[in-house]
This record gives sequence, C-alpha cells and structure tokens, in this order.
Amino acid sequence: MDLGIKGKRALVLASSRGLGHGIAVALAREGANVLLCGRSGETLEANCKAINAEGKGKADWIWADLSEDNFVENVITAVNSKLGGVDILINNTGGPTPGTTEDMTAERLETYFFSMVLRVITLTNALLPGMKTQGWGRILTVASSGVIEPIGNLALSNTLRPALAGWSKTLATEVGRFGITTNLLLPGSILTGRLDDLDGAAAKRTGKSMEDIRVAKEAAIPIGRYGKVEEFAATAAFLCSQQASYITGSLVRCDGGAARSL
Repeated sequence: MDLGIKGKRALVLASSRGLGHGIAVALAREGANVLLCGRSGETLEANCKAINAEGKGKADWIWADLSEDNFVENVITAVNSKLGGVDILINNTGGPTPGTTEDMTAERLETYFFSMVLRVITLTNALLPGMKTQGWGRILTVASSGVIEPIGNLALSNTLRPALAGWSKTLATEVGRFGITTNLLLPGSILTGRLDDLDGAAAKRTGKSMEDIRVAKEAAIPIGRYGKVEEFAATAAFLCSQQASYITGSLVRCDGGAARSL
C-alpha cells in the first residue's frame, strides 16, 4: 500500500534508538523526509546515514534534550532551517524511572511532567499554525498501555501518560476541520532497551531471573511473544498516512492483545 506520504516532512522526537528510531525508519521508507532528534549525536548521525543509504526518504538530525528550557525554541529553529516546516509530528519521549506512588516525590513528578507532558504540548502548539495553513497534518503521540491499564511499579508513567490522552482527544476535536489528525499510539511489551531496563528492574525487585520474568510476561500476551519495533513502527506509519485521514482522537493499542480492557 502506498501510504501517500512521499515528500512529507516528519519530525520524530527521541529517535536515536528504540521506538522513535523505528518510526523514523518506517516513515523514511515511505518516502518521507525525517528529522531525528535526541541526545546522542553520534548515534543520530549513524541512523541518518543508514536511512539515506536506502535512498527512499531523506534524513537529518539535531541534538535536543526535552528536559531543557530552550528545547522548543531550538527544535523550531532546526525545523525551519532543515525541513521548512512539518507535516508529521511524532511526539515520543523516554519513560520515567520505575517506582511506586510513594516514590513519586514532588521533584521527580515535576521533572518528568516537564519532559513528558509540557514539552510535548508546547512543541505541538508551536507547529500547529503551519499545519493549519497547509490544511494537512498528522500528530501522533507515543504513550504507554498504562494509559488504559496501569502497569505495576510504573506509578509515574501511569500518572503522566493519561494526561496526554486527555490532551490528544481534546486537540482532535479542535483541529480536525483543518485536515489534521491527532492520535495516541500505545505500545505494550515491544523489544527495546527500555523493556530490557524494566524487565531487569522487575527481576531485581522480585528476586527472579530476567528469563523467568520474560517467560511469565510473554505467557500473558495472547500473541505469545514480545512485539518487534518494526511492527510498532508500521502501525505508526499507517496512522500518519493519507489513508488514515478519518482516524483521529483515537487510542490505538499495539500490544499483542495484552490489555484485557475493551
């Protein structure tokens, strides 16, 4: 299927590795021009070289830290100079450290609120005028399956990610008439470095081996295994496509059926 995004300009946050990198690759393979950003310049540069070597879409990169006060201004400047605007925005952020509600100090809560919620909303607001003017846009926010089913020992994530769900749904009702869609994509257990960290933390907390943790988790997934980054990224690419123009205000799960809610 031709997704109809050849030549579209895409900004992908936190794309040096994991889900963000996977989405950038998937969009570029559909012919989009992608701007990767993150805190590892060497890795981002290597990612761009690999994407450009495929000869489908074009890739460039910028160094950007979501926790810094000038994040939005720096990204907007880079977008204007390197892309000349944005058609597709992938809001992706790193997840917070594991812990219980009692571990949620005011300082930690504020720190992650700024990087996971405030920066996403502020950046989106800064890019919306351009999307409205051109009458086309895709805003896809990567969250967590904890939005619909809170995940044990991830209290910070369970608290902050749902804020993005409410925001995204509200935004969808406001910008749909401009040809802009906004959706939330919820990963389940997708094989990334983040999942390794979480499984390692679970093993340490329970005294079990990491292998035992994974066997138990995979047994609870109807598909019977962890997901692949490529599978998640393909879902993201479709939601950013021309064909997905009537999908907005949605929470889309990519979790192998793990969530038990409807």
